[in-house]
Amino acid sequence: MAVITLTSDYGLVDHRVAAVKGKILSLKEDVQIVDLSHEIQAYNLLQTAYIVRNAYPFFPKGTVHIISVDSFYHKERKCILYKADGHYFIAADNGVLSLIFFDQKPDAIYEITFNNRFDDEVKLTSTDIFAPVAVHLQNGGLPEVIGRKFKSPKQLSFPKPVFNEGEKMVIGEIMYIDNFGNAVSNISKKFLEQQGIVLDNFMLKFRNLALTKIYNQYTDVVNLWENEHEFHGKSAAIINDAGLLELTIYKGNSHSGAKTLLGMKVGENIFIELL
Repeated sequence: MAVITLTSDYGLVDHRVAAVKGKILSLKEDVQIVDLSHEIQAYNLLQTAYIVRNAYPFFPKGTVHIISVDSFYHKERKCILYKADGHYFIAADNGVLSLIFFDQKPDAIYEITFNNRFDDEVKLTSTDIFAPVAVHLQNGGLPEVIGRKFKSPKQLSFPKPVFNEGEKMVIGEIMYIDNFGNAVSNISKKFLEQQGIVLDNFMLKFRNLALTKIYNQYTDVVNLWENEHEFHGKSAAIINDAGLLELTIYKGNSHSGAKTLLGMKVGENIFIELL
């Protein structure tokens, strides 16, 4: 079955998400539409990239992903199509696709051009451009029919951790706060392995927080503390399912998680000091 996913910063109160779905279904009744998220903070491309990057690999090859974040139409900004990892990704040329594929070169990039004939009629990018392109692709249409190869899409820099070998310190930053209030850093398990860092004697620091253990997954924390009520609200560091270092509050949520209790904000530094 043909699958199209939707990601947006539209929220669920207004009409826009329903309008996009209606447009897709009016063009192709047998398509399956899946929502990734519509609660993206307005114009937040880093949050968008984190969510899409970690969700799309679970979909079948050939899935088309519409990304309607910072996508409101104006003539000066192009709309683009990435073909990457067996999937298609449609977005405004705002740099979000470069964040999703910061470590992977796409198979092809296209500037969507079919809409150039009726620029003045475009009211909403997602209904008037993204939806028809997605359906065209799911009907077996070639990207070249609705676009042309594009060599200079907007590029944004994905924040990268740094290993200061002289000071024996890894410096990263908080890049995402999830629905449970957990703070996700840009320090990956892969990065630590590439630097030859073995975390057998270290101190993880953020503000007044200091931890000396990183759990391999959240279930390790659950298994250790599940029957220990005194651990509720206790902080821990884990490697999350995206392979990234994450600071969490056990049994936390958006009101009592690491974001709230530790005062964490996106962009703040986190340190791993090797002892």
